Amino acid sequence: MAVMSQPTPTPLHRHPRPHRELWRRYRHYAAQREFRLSIVMASALLIIGWSVNYFAIQFATERASNSVTDIVLSNIPVFEVDALFVYGTFVFALLSFTTVLLHPKRIPFAFKAVALFWIIRSIFASLTHIAPFEASYMSDFGPTINSMFFGGDLFFSAHTGMPFLGALAFWKEKGIRNLYLLGSAFFATIVLLGHVHYSIDVLSAFFITYGIFHVAEWLFPKDRAMFLADE
Repeated sequence: MAVMSQPTPTPLHRHPRPHRELWRRYRHYAAQREFRLSIVMASALLIIGWSVNYFAIQFATERASNSVTDIVLSNIPVFEVDALFVYGTFVFALLSFTTVLLHPKRIPFAFKAVALFWIIRSIFASLTHIAPFEASYMSDFGPTINSMFFGGDLFFSAHTGMPFLGALAFWKEKGIRNLYLLGSAFFATIVLLGHVHYSIDVLSAFFITYGIFHVAEWLFPKDRAMFLADE
């Protein structure tokens, strides 16, 4: 007896009426009580993660001690990359939010995984307080941006790890996965050229992020299943 396969959902960018399809998706999931509760929990965790990260940055920056030598930074000059670093972050964040919000099924796991990333990184950043490399580029973006992007929270590099987390989450979707991998490589290069992070901050980000992703899969299996599921 032949088994009829389910048709593959049409991607939003190929849909004849994408706005109606997007509205249908949100209505479909919003009608589910479990989904609504998961969204509330995910949003709360994300706010907690951001808050904890903010205080960890202040804590590490105020207690930064001395810089140390680095096998990479000690052998390359400082490049002016602050514009690429800051504006690239905003572009990446916008693209990431758009990618996630285009399908509501992605929101709970994405928010919870990102929240877990910030919380775990905050713990690492709070443990050891090494100052930025002695030869580093001085940004002129002002105190607010400088405190957000150029603080003493060095270990590990969020700019390297966050895109890699996106690549792991979207691993089965080749186009999105490769975009995130390129983003991770881009930021890894930028932070080293600008001496914003030590090389150990960049290298460790891949390994720690890999662990964070699998912890998120273990903690939130239903959200991960929904993230991967077709309607």
